Amino acid sequence: MKKISTREEFNQVIKDNETFLFLKHSITCPISSAAYEEFKSYVEENQHIPSYYLHVQEARPLSNDIAEEYNIKHESPQVFLFNQGNVKWHESHWRITKSELANQLNK
Repeated sequence: MKKISTREEFNQVIKDNETFLFLKHSITCPISSAAYEEFKSYVEENQHIPSYYLHVQEARPLSNDIAEEYNIKHESPQVFLFNQGNVKWHESHWRITKSELANQLNK
């Protein structure tokens, strides 16, 4: 699980990975903290899935760019499953769970 914060880093992630998980995490929100723990738990048990995150407060321009580019309203926390440069699935808030991540990646 790697933290990124710039558009250049995100572009490299897209280029280097056919499939990956990405989490927008707010460092001040308790719901986001719970989602982060679910995400982290899933990633630790599934290290073969490249996984990245950003802190919304530290990477607002990138967070906004992603919302605009993929035409998905910004929420925080918010998780994305990217495949071949496109968003295959996304979810937010309490619906970000370890079991839902597993479900989406096993489709």
